[in-house]
Amino acid sequence: MVTDYFADDPRSNRERMLAGDWYIADDPENARRAQRAVQLADAYHRASVGDEAAALPLLRELIGDLGEGAFVKPPLFVDYGENITIGPRTFANYNLTALDVAQITIGADCQIGPNVQLLTPTHPVEAQARRDKLEGGEPITIGDNVWLGGGVIVLPGVSIGDNTVVGAGTVVTKDLPADVVAVGNPARVIREL
Repeated sequence: MVTDYFADDPRSNRERMLAGDWYIADDPENARRAQRAVQLADAYHRASVGDEAAALPLLRELIGDLGEGAFVKPPLFVDYGENITIGPRTFANYNLTALDVAQITIGADCQIGPNVQLLTPTHPVEAQARRDKLEGGEPITIGDNVWLGGGVIVLPGVSIGDNTVVGAGTVVTKDLPADVVAVGNPARVIREL
């Protein structure tokens, strides 16, 4: 028997998701928006093979707020795209996975290496709640002029300060301050800049 976690909560699962509360990913509006994102990401990828400049309007339609001069090399993988802000002049290399059930904010002048994962979704630790398909999301914030090396993974709820460099393959489980170099799993600061 599945517990009714929302008996006294009149909100839709989409409303709960956007509020950062536990929800179940069965909302029809979420499904429609997720399908739209898959289609736009695919169209952007296909169009960029012929002409990157001509493909840019598709990227602008997919990403909630794309700053002037920002560019993401396809393929790009998102849940919705609309919950992502990318600052001006930021560059993201191939295979960015930005799961945006919560807001993802990337500052200006960032460099994002290939195969970076920005993961806002989270799940309960309790086995029954996971079995019942509860999930949640916590926002990710990346400051200005941050460099994320190839294969970096940023977990839910993490903020990375301005000018910070995160070495390739690092798993960022907690906030990182501005002006540092961090490496490892879990990430640890190895020096100040």
